[in-house]
Amino acid sequence: MPVTNFHGLTVLTLESRRGQEMSRLIETYGGKPVHAPAMREVPLSSNPEALKFADALFEGKFDAVVFLTGVGARALSKVVEGAHPTEKFFEALRKVSIIARGPKPVAVLREWKVPVALAAPEPNTWREVLQAIDDNKLNLRGKRVAVQEYGVSNPELLEGLRERGAYTTPVPVYQWELPEDTGPLRAAVEEVIAKRIDVALFTTSVQIHHLFQIAGQDGKKDELKAGMEHIVKASIGPTTSETLRTYGLLVDLEASHPKMGYLVKEAAEQSEALFQKMQSRSK
Repeated sequence: MPVTNFHGLTVLTLESRRGQEMSRLIETYGGKPVHAPAMREVPLSSNPEALKFADALFEGKFDAVVFLTGVGARALSKVVEGAHPTEKFFEALRKVSIIARGPKPVAVLREWKVPVALAAPEPNTWREVLQAIDDNKLNLRGKRVAVQEYGVSNPELLEGLRERGAYTTPVPVYQWELPEDTGPLRAAVEEVIAKRIDVALFTTSVQIHHLFQIAGQDGKKDELKAGMEHIVKASIGPTTSETLRTYGLLVDLEASHPKMGYLVKEAAEQSEALFQKMQSRSK
């Protein structure tokens, strides 16, 4: 048991696929986990947009492709390989400028032997993608740019590319939907509103969107926001932190590395001080 821990605080996790692992970590660090899966991944196995993208790529109709996630890159490849040889897809990608948001898509592209023209630096948000384009004086005026999306669209990135003169084509590869059983998520909303949660850990923006979506369905969006202001909010990284801020919420802690283990450990180590600070702020 770590010396510094949650000291019995109630900790909300909205993790789905790794929910049990997250709950065990919270317990290991002295917290009382409340687990409410917030989403499920729905692969677009029959994905007309992805297949249309592949056809246009083979026909030389794109100048650049932006890859936002490693998981999304692999999912896109799997969709395409259902209709075309995998190597044909990789060869077509080698003929265009490839922009990667961070190390995970870079690793996948390296595995495919697809050169990356531009990789966004940390913290790897859409802002760094646009900044890297500007810093490297990459001229997108009149260029046709495809953007591999990852569950939810990124209108700011698409708009930023258009402002730089690009014609953009979003390519949705997989999407996140609410869990089939929304009962635990609805219960989590009630727990937050009733101020029975001390710390909330967020590992993806979609969890936040879905939490507020469920609250909105029950007409409790404002109550949820008010309840969230009394909770220590810990984020796994810049993109998730940015989403919290779009809902008008302060981010109390952002993990030093975008990993689940770091998030839980650092939240546990700092939770008592952060909780006291948050309580004094909300008085």
